[in-house]
Amino acid sequence: MNFYATLLIALKALRVNLLRSALTMLGIIIGVAAVIIMIAVGSGAQEKVESQIKSLGANLLIVFSASTSHGGARSAAGATHTISEDDAYAIARELPDYLVGAAPALRGSGQIVAGNSNWSSTFYGITPDYFEVRAWTLADGRYFDPAEINGAAKVAIIGQTVATSLFGDESPIDQVIRIRNVPLTVIGVLASKGQSLSGNDQDDVVLMPISTARNRVLGATVLAKSRSVGSISIKARDGVDLKIAEEKIRDLLRQRHRLQPGQDDDFNLRNLTEILQAREDSSRVMAMLLAAVASVSLLVGGIGIMNIMLVSVTERTREIGLRRAVGAKSGDILRQFLIEAITLSLIGGLIGVLLGSLGAELIGELAGWPIRLSPFATALAVSFAAGIGIFFGYYPARQAARLSPIEALRHE
Repeated sequence: MNFYATLLIALKALRVNLLRSALTMLGIIIGVAAVIIMIAVGSGAQEKVESQIKSLGANLLIVFSASTSHGGARSAAGATHTISEDDAYAIARELPDYLVGAAPALRGSGQIVAGNSNWSSTFYGITPDYFEVRAWTLADGRYFDPAEINGAAKVAIIGQTVATSLFGDESPIDQVIRIRNVPLTVIGVLASKGQSLSGNDQDDVVLMPISTARNRVLGATVLAKSRSVGSISIKARDGVDLKIAEEKIRDLLRQRHRLQPGQDDDFNLRNLTEILQAREDSSRVMAMLLAAVASVSLLVGGIGIMNIMLVSVTERTREIGLRRAVGAKSGDILRQFLIEAITLSLIGGLIGVLLGSLGAELIGELAGWPIRLSPFATALAVSFAAGIGIFFGYYPARQAARLSPIEALRHE
């Protein structure tokens, strides 16, 4: 008997017991759908971390004053700021073989006013190196020129969130904003970056020359009265061991700050790229674990197929005997029952892919999570479902094929 005829007989047998076939597929459907959802959510989380790494800039190290919290968020008037612009320039000057640049930054926050609109945001006083070190690019306008940096010019570059909140669809270029009653002309708009590692909106920012922030905006604060800064962003060269770069920077700063052996650092040095890559690895492992857990449902579905097929063999013993009596070979019987098992698994797998894709999109929409549906993962899930059908369907198929025609015909 050829394969096509065997396939038709197998499909007809499945149609006769349609409800049983549907219930048998349920385990496979749930298993495949769960695998698709877990992989989509896990891959989306991994993609989000990858985008955060790119948004920070490659090989990024950041030095914080010991008195500031993460990100330099705390800049109280009475705080002691232990790093300075001169530290940043010394790092760039003394370690050119290890670093692309070192960019000091002053940080503050307040109401940004434009006409009748206002928006609460964060502002940074920066040097030109900040754009390259932190991987900032412009969507519109231009960068600061040297004269503006050195002359405390009243100019600013704003993020996408600030631009939209203050100006809507209108171009912000050449518009005037006010920060702490200081008028600043907008000369550029930053390209969007999205959320940071801590979940903050990186596009909700205003950049200005560091001299402008120090001399005009911050006023009579500690940061304005000295050359202290809240943070120094440092970009290591490609191929440089970041651990070695960290040691070089730490040794240089300890020497400049005249710290004795055994004395604690008066600054914090963090490798943000390493932190993000560790999170990416964790996301990848979590996605694999979730997929493995979901795969248990597939195994349960496979066991269900085996049980139902064994019951089917028992119920159809006389049918098997009749087919053997009229010339069907044991191989034909084996193929028929194996095709039935594989068909159940494949149909269940395809339905599971559809439901899993819809479920993943729904979860992403409701929870606001990034979702990435991988064609490879989809093909893998369907192939795994087919493999489950072959593995768990073979034993019942073999049992059917080994039935004696005479004994089968005697079966009541």
